[in-house]
Amino acid sequence: MLSEEEPDEQQLPREEKHKAAARADRWLSKYERKSRFLNKMSEDYDVFDNVFDMPTLMTINELRRDGIIQYIETSLAAGKESKVYLAVAPDSSLRIVKIYLIVSAEFKKRMQYIAGDPRFSDIKRGSRSLIMTWARKEFKNMHTAHAAGVRVPLPIAVKKNVLVMEFVADSEGNPMPALINTEEITLNDYQQVIEQMTMLYQKAKLVHADLSEYNIFKTNLGIMLFDFGSAIDIQQPNSKQFLFRDVSNINRFFEKRGIEVLPTAQVIEKIRGDTK
Repeated sequence: MLSEEEPDEQQLPREEKHKAAARADRWLSKYERKSRFLNKMSEDYDVFDNVFDMPTLMTINELRRDGIIQYIETSLAAGKESKVYLAVAPDSSLRIVKIYLIVSAEFKKRMQYIAGDPRFSDIKRGSRSLIMTWARKEFKNMHTAHAAGVRVPLPIAVKKNVLVMEFVADSEGNPMPALINTEEITLNDYQQVIEQMTMLYQKAKLVHADLSEYNIFKTNLGIMLFDFGSAIDIQQPNSKQFLFRDVSNINRFFEKRGIEVLPTAQVIEKIRGDTK
């Protein structure tokens, strides 16, 4: 038996039926558009509103049309500034899609990594412009580091707030864990990190500026650095300060793992080439 609050659908006025049908069509259309790009995604729908707003969906669609990705497979990691997804390319290979959150307030703290960098002097006011600049900055930093021979994931494409890069996997095809989650840490790992930092500084002319055990891979080919959004040119006024912090972070991590580390000042001299 129907209550007064729940009238029979057959008794609804024709105009109300049309409105209800229109709402349902709009919802279905929106859902289908999102499902087309997020094939096999198993997250709650509130993620759509926070990450996959319509401009981002349109950007992903452009990457699909360009043959960069075919669809997004699943979520891998989430942070305050971005979310990372595993995507499938048209040739069935796997790629990483990093989406910078347009709604994130964290980027307002990131101007110190952009100020004074002539590559990004055209940045406009507004969080959306800043975030798109940040995505472009990470892509350029990765490209510069890769070209200089530093081991980094290969950058593939960047469009607005979406960055696509190489998927780094272990021998079984699983996502490579960061150094913080790696059980076996050796002196050779420490030496390789310093070597990669040295190449980054002397050949790519960059300081990572956010380096820690959370953004270093231990791969079959050796130590690999990632997360280059904060990386700055060595001519940037704060580069020495950021290099000191990077080295301090690395020394602290390896020392905790029982590895004998070099004094911070000595490592910095080595990286900058101040010693013979």
